Amino acid sequence: MILLSRAVRIYFAVEPASLRKSFEGLSNEVRMVLSRDPLSGHVFLFLNRRRTQVKILMWTRGGFTIVHKRLERGLFSLPTKIVAGVKCVEIGAHELSALLEGLDLSTRASSARWSPAPMRSSNEIERPEA
Repeated sequence: MILLSRAVRIYFAVEPASLRKSFEGLSNEVRMVLSRDPLSGHVFLFLNRRRTQVKILMWTRGGFTIVHKRLERGLFSLPTKIVAGVKCVEIGAHELSALLEGLDLSTRASSARWSPAPMRSSNEIERPEA
């Protein structure tokens, strides 16, 4: 869960980005491609071309923070507000939460999710006879 102030805006980059970039590379993307100030305290989202990974860049008091998430199954959905020729769109906190959970707001459906096999308790583990 990411808690954001109501004053913080969330900008979603429409074009895919190279997620090999780190702090400097992503802050340059914000400046050059999105024409925004990465030091503003707002949140900037970038998807990779396959839409299986997302990186979030934000400035906090002490410096930049990056959150990186990869889906093991399914794709991240695009916001419904995308218009041709626009470099980024502003989304709400509820859309950010849905996007990070793999939900598609246009269909209100969840994409297939991967989850690890449940761990067996120590009581269930078979021990060899002595």
